Amino acid sequence: MSHKSAEMYELKKKVEELKGYRGRATELVSLYIPDGYDINKVMQQLREEYGTAQNIKSKSTRKNVLGALERAMQHLKLYRQTPKNGLALFTGNVSEQEGVSDIRLWAIVPPEPLRVRLYRCDQTFITEPLEEMLRVKDAYGLITVEKNEATIGLLRGKRIELIDDLTSNVPGKTRAGGQSARRYERIREQETHEFMKRIADHAANAFLPLLEKGELKGIIIGGPGPTKEDFIEKEYLHHELRKKIIGVVDISYSGEYGLKELVEKASDILSEHEAIKERHLIQGFFRHLVKDTGMITYGENEVRKALELGAVDKLLISEGYDKVRVKAKCNNCGWEELKTMNEPEFHVYRKQLTHCPKCGSQNVAVEKWDVAEELIKMAEDSGADVEIISLDTEEGQQFYKAFGGIAAFLRYKIL
Repeated sequence: MSHKSAEMYELKKKVEELKGYRGRATELVSLYIPDGYDINKVMQQLREEYGTAQNIKSKSTRKNVLGALERAMQHLKLYRQTPKNGLALFTGNVSEQEGVSDIRLWAIVPPEPLRVRLYRCDQTFITEPLEEMLRVKDAYGLITVEKNEATIGLLRGKRIELIDDLTSNVPGKTRAGGQSARRYERIREQETHEFMKRIADHAANAFLPLLEKGELKGIIIGGPGPTKEDFIEKEYLHHELRKKIIGVVDISYSGEYGLKELVEKASDILSEHEAIKERHLIQGFFRHLVKDTGMITYGENEVRKALELGAVDKLLISEGYDKVRVKAKCNNCGWEELKTMNEPEFHVYRKQLTHCPKCGSQNVAVEKWDVAEELIKMAEDSGADVEIISLDTEEGQQFYKAFGGIAAFLRYKIL
């Protein structure tokens, strides 16, 4: 799971990068090759597209499209057959300066099989098929029930989504006696019955489409009193949804906070679900921190050192972590500088570094790479697990804001 989590994280970063580029004309090429598709047929199509592109009227657009197609065909020559899961290629001129050509290529072997066959030349890269892979599909239905209030939600991945907040017209209990009391109680029972039916209808609208797509893994129902048991036993819920009930939990609250409490109280039921596993993981990190066990470390430099020593058992990286590693080198005198910074800082650094600070030469090369991807590769090479921590939970937010979004559990203490 951790390997898949790291793959999805890297894919998400690449998709975000690709979505940030925009061509000056329809000159960015997106190519999707499904798993098992004949790569020779793709080469033939690209040769045909190359011939067609020679008729493009704009000289600069023609040059960039032809350049992109050449890069794509050159890259495809590296493959005897389509990789397992297929291949997505993106290539084109991504230079921000008019009249300057910077044709780059991205080749992505996705973590799940590609089903779509697509060629598109547009102003933007087509990333929707990859974004669909990133969409969390497995979901758990959440229902909190009281006689005068109900909440319907969804636990998808690590995010709790509020779908419906319902209130009823059920009157409160009365102390009046005699026939009026019995009549009042009948009205109250009827109003409660209608409210339960309304909850069930809203739940059906929310959950049945997910069930049909195979995405609904279970339903958890909670509430402060016996109303939740009545809701289940009197079979208000759609018969197909009743089969998906995996737990009934006592909770104190309703509304959005009630949904959070429901997920927390159902932690045993959802022990394999991502949100619960993430919460337990971060809580474990905090416990080690408070007890000062020496079996955790955090911060880029400390984690990098631990990885180099092979001391990391589990690497934790927040999905919000966005640092890049930058290396500048003077090709004249050999001066070098290695720094970690975010993207805005990099652009400032790149503009300011016009000369070598040691010899004054303008022959300075600058390269950058993603810190998270580098550390993930180091972890995998050393046999450490990798866990990507979301920003969808309170614990995930705290981990990112208070600890910079990077930490590790250690195999042994580092002196």
